[in-house]
Amino acid sequence: MSDRIFGVFVLALSALMGWRATAIEESFIQDPLGPKAFPLLIIGLMALAAIVMMLKPDEEPHWPGLFKLAELFATVGVLAAYAKLLPEVGFILSTAVATTFLCWRLGANARQSVQGGVLTSLGIYLVFQFGLGINLAKGPWGF
Repeated sequence: MSDRIFGVFVLALSALMGWRATAIEESFIQDPLGPKAFPLLIIGLMALAAIVMMLKPDEEPHWPGLFKLAELFATVGVLAAYAKLLPEVGFILSTAVATTFLCWRLGANARQSVQGGVLTSLGIYLVFQFGLGINLAKGPWGF
């Protein structure tokens, strides 16, 4: 039953997103597909997945325990804080902290988590800044 309820929720959400995607204004300088193509593709996939969930739900879905739910909410909180702090503290520091937490939750020990977080943050920064020439959020230190 929970799969069907979630399917209805996702289908309603995709309908709302589809309505908002049709309001995206097109400029005279754009690619052949236009700015609506990617959102409409994602919306179509969401709607298809929702319909499959409603028509073929799991027999007996396995719900995670209380500890796993707390981990999921903590992860959502860390990602929300990452989005909020990214413009203020910069890409390198905020990405290092968020990636360190995610590595830790995926099973790494503390040393591995810090190493993974810092190296991932620096690696992505170097690829975007110097390899692709894309500026990322600058922190209080100017990088």
